Amino acid sequence: MLFRAAILERIRTGEVTLAFRRWRRPTVKAGGRLRTAIGELAIESVTPCASAAISEADARAAGFVSRAELLAELDARQEGDTHRVAFRFDRPDPRIALREAGDLSADEVASLAQQLDRLDRGAGPWTLPVLRHIAAHEGQAAAGIAKSLGVEKARLKQNIRKLKELGLTESLETGYRLSPRGKALLEALPS
Repeated sequence: MLFRAAILERIRTGEVTLAFRRWRRPTVKAGGRLRTAIGELAIESVTPCASAAISEADARAAGFVSRAELLAELDARQEGDTHRVAFRFDRPDPRIALREAGDLSADEVASLAQQLDRLDRGAGPWTLPVLRHIAAHEGQAAAGIAKSLGVEKARLKQNIRKLKELGLTESLETGYRLSPRGKALLEALPS
């Protein structure tokens, strides 16, 4: 479930607490969490909803000026059933604090090296080449990185998300960069 950048800030302030989506099956569930660019949302409920049941107040709580504007956006997607998703901003993304932790102990370096080794076992050694490439080409788009490394773009993006989970990379408007934690790890590892 994605949100436009303009809506995310309104979610953080609590102004937007609903979303309406047309899905074949929901991609979130009540009691779950959703990580966004502003942090984590707690999903409070996900219920099927007839378009006729959506009120003006619901539309405003979803960040729309009017019910008509919301319905027009929903109607742009023909497939699936309409769902009403209630949520609240819960906390900042914990990966932000993790990636800012650039002072790594020897134990942390060893632990991260083991985690990278586990990631490499499945598909061959890719973690350090990707980290080194990002370090040398900050802001390069995924397509360019994939071409340089001779890998599929979709696979590369999936792998970079794994590095992001470890707090080693950050997404930019275009491309990626190493986080302070990622830089510290590369400096600590043998070349």
